[in-house]
Amino acid sequence: MTEEPVRKLSTACCIVGGGPAGMMLSLLLARAGVPVIVLEKHADFLRDFRGDTVHPSTLQILDEIGLLTKFEQLPQRKVDHLGGIVGGREQQLVDFRGLKPFPYLALVPQWDFIELLAAAGRRYPQFDLRMRHEALGLIEEAERIIGVRVRTPDGALAIHANLVIACDGRHSTLRDAAGLHAQNYGAPMDVMWFRIPRKDSDPQDTFGIIDGGHMMVLLNRSDYWQAAYLVPKGGDQTLRAEPIAKLQDSIAQLAAFLADRTATLTSWDQVKTLEVRVDRLERWYRPGLLLIGDAAHAMSPIGGVGINLAIQDAVAAANALSPALLGGYPVDEAPLRAVQRRRLMPTKWTQALQLQIQRRVISPALSQSGGSPRVPALLVWLLRYRVVRNIPARIFGYGFRRERVKLPAAKI
Repeated sequence: MTEEPVRKLSTACCIVGGGPAGMMLSLLLARAGVPVIVLEKHADFLRDFRGDTVHPSTLQILDEIGLLTKFEQLPQRKVDHLGGIVGGREQQLVDFRGLKPFPYLALVPQWDFIELLAAAGRRYPQFDLRMRHEALGLIEEAERIIGVRVRTPDGALAIHANLVIACDGRHSTLRDAAGLHAQNYGAPMDVMWFRIPRKDSDPQDTFGIIDGGHMMVLLNRSDYWQAAYLVPKGGDQTLRAEPIAKLQDSIAQLAAFLADRTATLTSWDQVKTLEVRVDRLERWYRPGLLLIGDAAHAMSPIGGVGINLAIQDAVAAANALSPALLGGYPVDEAPLRAVQRRRLMPTKWTQALQLQIQRRVISPALSQSGGSPRVPALLVWLLRYRVVRNIPARIFGYGFRRERVKLPAAKI
């Protein structure tokens, strides 16, 4: 029996992964005139409990490329401050009000955000989005990555490219295939995601609750709460071995106003677990290959910065790589190294801050022997002032090194 021949394609740039980083990068490159193929292994973008927080740094990018007006037409909730209930006491923690140019963050279903970017990309003839195309491995020649092996609905496909960019997330197939190694910095928790119906009489804010060795964050999605219930690292399997009533009771103890709705959680199938990882590649590239976003540096969910750091990576990569890609020749290591060098500092600083919050806030909060937590009196006094609450809003909302789109748009 003869083996079916592998079909072949060639392009300037092949981007693997149709998440925020991959879709933004492919849009920016196509917009600049670079032929790009972007591969997404799923048939659509409808995955629940993905990061949905779009921060001011990303809103600024959308404004620069003319998509802000269309973005604002998407279903969303604008959040201008964040608080918490610590040991039964309400405390305002983060305040975007007064910050410019965007004094808020937006909660938007990620599939709507990605589809917005995809629709913008389809306007350009250089943009080729291929759904249900799964990258299986790399094609290598003389120690250089020259393409990707792909599984498609129509059989095997080999895509040859002057540059392959992996945006395929924290469980990156191409990271493993390239033999690149990450430093794991650890996390004391995992997150269990679920939905609970919301009533008009419920609190309006998006906020967190810490008490009695338990921690939960509630994101107001208008008609429902998107809840993130934190458990000690690996603790989801222990909890899942219990009846679902165990989780119901814990929710009711943390948020009494939800007690009449916890019964809507009837099965553990309604609860998804995010394995929290904080890691970073020592080297983000090989000849012919670059990794960005979660594929290069998995972020903690603290601050909801994952999408936004990935978008910043995409902008930096587009700015650095487009001249070589437009030239139509293989990209050498210098611009790949430049992308890592530019994005390494903000990634390091953000992860360092997340690790401090994990150690000083989350680990004690999840400790059963920690008793009832409370915010130190000095911090309570300082948080009375908006200028103090603006500090974490500026750090997480705008980031440490904001990127600007430097590429002119090609004529359509």
